[in-house]
Amino acid sequence: MSIKIALAGNPNCGKTTMFNDLTGSNQFVGNWPGVTVEKKEGRLKGHKDVIITDLPGIYSLSPYTLEEVVTRNYIIHEKPDVIIDLVDGSNIERNLYLTTQLTEMGIPVVIALNMMDIVEKNGDQIDTRKLSQALGCEIIETSAIKGRGSKEAAERAIQIAREKSKTPHQHTFAEPVEQALASIEELIADRVPAESIRWFAVKLFERDEKVLAELSLPAALKSQAEDIITQCESQLDDDSESIITNERYEYIAGLISRCVRKKKTGLTTSDKIDKIVTNRWLALPIFAVVMILVYYISVSTIGDIVTNFTNDTLFGEWIAVPLESWLTAIGTQAWLIGLITEGIVGGVGAVLGFVPQMLVLFLFLCLLEDCGYMARVAFIMDRIFRRFGLSGKSFIPMLIGSGCGVPGIMASRTIEQDRDRKMTIMTTTFIPCGAKMPIVALIAGALFGGAWWVAPSAYFIGVAAVIVSGIILKKTKRFAGEPAPFVMELPAYHIPTVGNVLRGTWERGWSFIKKAGTVILLASIFVWFTKSFGMVGGSFGMVEDMDHSILAAIGSLIAPIFAPLGFGNWQSSVATVLGLVAKEEVVSVFGVLYGVAGDALEMVEQGAFGGLGSIAGHFTALSAYSFLIFNLLCAPCFAAIGAIKREMNNAGWTWFAIGYQTVFAYTVALIVYQLGLFISGGGFTLWTFVALLLLAGYLYLFFRKGYQGKQSLPVRSVKAASKA
Repeated sequence: MSIKIALAGNPNCGKTTMFNDLTGSNQFVGNWPGVTVEKKEGRLKGHKDVIITDLPGIYSLSPYTLEEVVTRNYIIHEKPDVIIDLVDGSNIERNLYLTTQLTEMGIPVVIALNMMDIVEKNGDQIDTRKLSQALGCEIIETSAIKGRGSKEAAERAIQIAREKSKTPHQHTFAEPVEQALASIEELIADRVPAESIRWFAVKLFERDEKVLAELSLPAALKSQAEDIITQCESQLDDDSESIITNERYEYIAGLISRCVRKKKTGLTTSDKIDKIVTNRWLALPIFAVVMILVYYISVSTIGDIVTNFTNDTLFGEWIAVPLESWLTAIGTQAWLIGLITEGIVGGVGAVLGFVPQMLVLFLFLCLLEDCGYMARVAFIMDRIFRRFGLSGKSFIPMLIGSGCGVPGIMASRTIEQDRDRKMTIMTTTFIPCGAKMPIVALIAGALFGGAWWVAPSAYFIGVAAVIVSGIILKKTKRFAGEPAPFVMELPAYHIPTVGNVLRGTWERGWSFIKKAGTVILLASIFVWFTKSFGMVGGSFGMVEDMDHSILAAIGSLIAPIFAPLGFGNWQSSVATVLGLVAKEEVVSVFGVLYGVAGDALEMVEQGAFGGLGSIAGHFTALSAYSFLIFNLLCAPCFAAIGAIKREMNNAGWTWFAIGYQTVFAYTVALIVYQLGLFISGGGFTLWTFVALLLLAGYLYLFFRKGYQGKQSLPVRSVKAASKA
């Protein structure tokens, strides 16, 4: 019989690092039943019968976010054999709040006192023996990032599970509260599992509506419980939820005073760094410089060097040319040679050629995340986001979305308020994901001579779109209201671990590569067929001129839609529409159309002899930048649209999100192109007038007074904000 171990803990406590260390490659990812919160499970290395579940990182088991609900429901209904509770030893007071709740669930708990390397470095001392006795839990000192103690914690958890040991109940609360809870326990004793009766009693005391609905108590019992609660509230002169919160922290403060000795020192190294990188005036410029360097190195230097090798040598000299020669030598039909070399190698190769740039970009992002800097960025962005109605929590989905929009959209589940979550979902994909970076590289190389500033500008266009959209949407009735409180632990800075960085880089890169072997392969074959066949002399067959192909006929129908944006030719229109299938397909279409698997500059060089037959022949610098803006900001790929639908859980909201993104992208691109054309001497036209009207409309929506209806912001106790 298998043993189920649940990993629980606060965000940034090292839980994922320990999970990866314990399971290695024996991981499987899915969704929790009924919700879109990602579920990670794995088998413990060396133990095929031990399954470890990585629960969402949470601060408490109160049902405010999807993650908290998922964790609570998993523990109550799935009943793991034992819980490993990761506690950040360097911030122990804050982390023990969740511990006091977990010990009430009636399931054995092993505490992995993590980040002990930082505790020791700071000169602090934690009496784990005394703390273990007080909490009634086994405590193992660990440093997950250094691979220390994780295995011991797992082995101890297995031993406890096999012995079916129980965590003894601790009297966490003062006497009046303990008496009230004991009375409530008597009322519900025959309605809840005996081992978790304390948990249900506390939830009833807090008037948790979900638990009340789950228990379906008779009116008489409800009335009795309410009398007990009201009497306790009167005695302590506070509301029931605040009483429980305060009691927990009083209990934790007592534990800390007895078991923890902090060395009286000045600022830590992390504090000294934060005085600079989170400085009120320096934080944003530093963040801008960091991101410019990341994109510059990824796209214009190291990434570009490796990409050139991949395109020119690997897909060009080593694959495309020899393959075509071999197929010709064995007498392969011309159409089949075209399908393989132009459709498959040209389309898929045009996308895979950018994989090195993506891997370099993901590597830098993983380094910034693992060292602790990106947690500071969320804190920094909270100051800005709060000005237009969102909290720093909205930046976290956008940060994740820089790798792929799908997990970025799913990460919005951490946001408590429904209106803020919906607005975050609608704006997350404005941030360029990995799939959009080949488009940026293509435009930068083909039209701007590889200019370094194009890639960073794409990132900051996405950030600006988020800010402008946030301000405009927050002034409407459906999105109006104050943002939810933002509480986040800032982990101490540390040297990134090679394993974590490489694993994170590969996971993001692999999702990019998989598309090339599936969706993009099929789409490339479709593009090759429709661009190679059409009506010739009244009969269907292969065409020499793409302008007579099926694809040209389809593209010509939609091209007028994009003409005001500066790219009203059928090739660009087809690439843009197919970008809805997968954003990488924008580059793949050009690779198929021009029959090259090389990089952007090589595409231009190989097509240069044809004038309008080259990529550069279809664009000016201004129209190319308009093309870039539209493809960055418009509706995302089908996979991301599916994620939006699952998270919104409403067809109307899904269509509203897609429609808003597309209209916003179209109008912004139109304004940029038409006003840019006018400023550069293109004359005043009807479309210039339309662009001015649209700009005036955006300025009005941006600066107008917002909706002033009555707001009802649910108040959440920001646990230990004043104490921790």
